[in-house]
Amino acid sequence: MAEHSPAVSASSAAMRGGLTAAIFLMATSAIGPGFITQTATFTAQLGAAFAFAILASVLIDFVVQMNIWRITALTGRRASETANAALPGAGYLLSVLVMFGGLVFNIGNIAGSGLGLNAMIGLDPKIGGVLSALIAIGIFLSRSAGILLDRIIVVLGFLMVAMTVFVAFVTNPPVGEALRQTVLPDTIDFAAITTIVGGTVGGYITYAGAHRLLDKGLTGVENLPAITRGALSGIAVTGVMRFVLFLAILGVTASGVTLDLSSGTANPAAQAFLAAAGDWGLRIFGIIFWAAAITSIIGAAYTSVSFMTVFRPMDDRARNIATVVFITISLAVYLVLGTAPAALLVFAGGFNGLILPVGLTIFTWIGFARSDLLGGYRYSRPLLALSALVCALTWYMGIKSVGAIFAFLGT
Repeated sequence: MAEHSPAVSASSAAMRGGLTAAIFLMATSAIGPGFITQTATFTAQLGAAFAFAILASVLIDFVVQMNIWRITALTGRRASETANAALPGAGYLLSVLVMFGGLVFNIGNIAGSGLGLNAMIGLDPKIGGVLSALIAIGIFLSRSAGILLDRIIVVLGFLMVAMTVFVAFVTNPPVGEALRQTVLPDTIDFAAITTIVGGTVGGYITYAGAHRLLDKGLTGVENLPAITRGALSGIAVTGVMRFVLFLAILGVTASGVTLDLSSGTANPAAQAFLAAAGDWGLRIFGIIFWAAAITSIIGAAYTSVSFMTVFRPMDDRARNIATVVFITISLAVYLVLGTAPAALLVFAGGFNGLILPVGLTIFTWIGFARSDLLGGYRYSRPLLALSALVCALTWYMGIKSVGAIFAFLGT
């Protein structure tokens, strides 16, 4: 018996490492520059009432990620392949939507990286965007791309959380009022909820952690308990980070500071951190924003390219090359487009919020009606009921807010 313990230990360590990688890829993708900018924008507009949108995003995130992770693990296939198997052609549609949404997000992520370096060291945002994209490209060109991806995501994820908690303490936000309006908001803004949901679980973000699990070989019924715990851990990390960031900015706005939202070139999150802790606050913001942006560039490119395999099989090298091309295209569009970074980041979240219900509808139906794709496993009915409810809610919110979301392109 003792002879087998090292192998068991190694396997257990590999599982923990794979789950940690998936958790942080999901979490850092969900806490990107878009989410930070969206949080600052809507907190300035709605005040403590935005806490309700944060709570809604966490609850929707819970339902979406639990179902996507579990069903992906049971099928052992990427989301696009699963969708095609369930409904011929659905996987191609889902792939096109996710890849286009990922491109929109990644243009915003590169813009966000430029804003981060500008706040950190005063570098021109476009030069900062180019440097950040080159760093991401270098990671995927490396022979140890997988190991680098996992380690960088985890380290930068911890850094973001620690620094945001520090700023939240400095701003001394009205926690009691925020807690009250979490459940009894003065106002409910569907565009804000759809945008924040899209920025944290829409588009490619829905599948980032699940596809990383596949690459790590964590599939099947036997791994379902560990995968469920991993999904819950990831949701907990993102939920805490969202509320802490919201409280940090609320502390600034509640103190009487007015954030400039008059144009898409304004950077409300940077203004909040500057007001909270002066120049040091601005530098801390730059580090947080850049870390959020570079991890999201990596996550968006990695996950978007994982959907390309439904059109053509790819080995690891081909996928890394395709990822480099994807980042390069995102960078080129950003440099040519010249769209105001902050406005683009808010629009990207909203647009991906409109994509979310498409994939969720497909996966909910698979859970209900296609146990053959799940290896004969009878999927949890309570989870599916919640998924159907969230699916209907995201369709409703998307229809109600589509006009307001596209209006961000004109700011």
